[in-house]
Amino acid sequence: MTVVDFMRGSTGRAARTVVGLAMIAIGLVMGGGWLAVSIVGLVPLAASALGLCLLAPLFNLPLRGTGSPGT
Repeated sequence: MTVVDFMRGSTGRAARTVVGLAMIAIGLVMGGGWLAVSIVGLVPLAASALGLCLLAPLFNLPLRGTGSPGT
């Protein structure tokens, strides 16, 4: 199993959610220049919410993962 296969599944989707929320929390707690981390944390959180794996197209796989809503 490759990292991309893992990230396309429902476990990877949960991991993207946790990482996104952690990045947002760290940026908000640290403040200052760390707020940029919060903004970047929105990317994995949004990708998870939409069921997208942003790494998949780099490996000629579909953008929508296997743990996507509605599949």
